[in-house]
Amino acid sequence: MDILKIIGIGFITLILTIVLKEYKREYAIYPILIGGAIIILFSMDTISSIISFINEISNKSEYNNKFISLLLKITGISILTEYAVSICKDAGESSIANKIDFGGKIIVISLSIPVISTTLETLTKLLP
Repeated sequence: MDILKIIGIGFITLILTIVLKEYKREYAIYPILIGGAIIILFSMDTISSIISFINEISNKSEYNNKFISLLLKITGISILTEYAVSICKDAGESSIANKIDFGGKIIVISLSIPVISTTLETLTKLLP
């Protein structure tokens, strides 16, 4: 099971980080980065199957594929932003984390504008 591997990597990363914080605090961020990258690599198969499933459904449906790709981009940006914010907070840099979070939210809002405008246009056509 993939979740057991991910949890195991997480615990190993946690233990290494705790040990390094006692001896060399400045090196404690490295296991976090490496462990996170390994967890992302383990998740790539699942992510690719999810994306292919969504693409398959969007090809069969009436919805515009442009909106499906926008939703996938927004989801990816949100996940990457949260990952970067967590790493910054783990390193004790909450100020940088807040700025990354703000930037991610601005990008998500800017990508959402076409979906919002199309939804509003559809609603105005439906309402008398």
